[in-house]
Amino acid sequence: MADIRKILSQLAAQEGQLLDTQFLAPCVRGGRVRTRIGGMTYLFQPQPQNFEGWAIFEPVNENVAAVIEEPILPQVAEYLQLLMPIRLHLACVLQGQTWLAYPVNESDAKQRTGVAKPVPVHLVTKGSQFEQIVARWDGYCLWFEEIDRRADPRPSEELKAALKKFILPQEVRFKGMTPEMRTVYELVSRNIKHFDPKVRAEQRLERALKMGGGELRDFCDRQNYWLVEWTSGSGEPHTSAIAKNDLTVMSAGICLSGLDKEFDLHSLVGVVENR
Repeated sequence: MADIRKILSQLAAQEGQLLDTQFLAPCVRGGRVRTRIGGMTYLFQPQPQNFEGWAIFEPVNENVAAVIEEPILPQVAEYLQLLMPIRLHLACVLQGQTWLAYPVNESDAKQRTGVAKPVPVHLVTKGSQFEQIVARWDGYCLWFEEIDRRADPRPSEELKAALKKFILPQEVRFKGMTPEMRTVYELVSRNIKHFDPKVRAEQRLERALKMGGGELRDFCDRQNYWLVEWTSGSGEPHTSAIAKNDLTVMSAGICLSGLDKEFDLHSLVGVVENR
């Protein structure tokens, strides 16, 4: 019984100490803040609830901690120095100040955190797609520290240029490219609508046929041309060979007296319906 009373007395003292303690912590919008006092870890709902950023908190009770003030940069730097550094490439924004990122070195990341995979990095206040950063691992989350000043900026510029040209991940090549860079490029391209050349080709064919009153059924790639299955406005099925560069007709699939190349996919629909 004496031991139980002693434990209860210690817990009450820790709770009293907790309510009198201010602490520095990072916070993600919609998340909780964590601190450790007397060997015990405590989780709090931040007040205000939608707060995101670094702050000095003070517990209101055992469940809620209020934002007291914004910390100065040296305080944040001192906090981050206690955590394990991880170098990553930024991929894309997930929400708010949280980005999806990928390790610069998979084996190093696996050794430090136990995994090498796409990860969220919180409170990213600067940086751009493909840029290399330093984040800090607290055992639960990764927190942005700074742009990696040791990194060569040229690879990120090469990746940005390739992305603008819609180059497929497996076709991106430049001096100094690593498997990790290809992986982060693939992550970014997956989040771009219509990045896949097949999707863009399908939309292009659909638009051309729709303008003429037809409808795309299917198509397949034949290197320099597409073999397009389509129907006219009356529902009549056709198969035509269409050049990729300008959608001119290479073979209409019907007799056009050798004038196939005089038409494009758009005009072909009208010719078929009025022949």
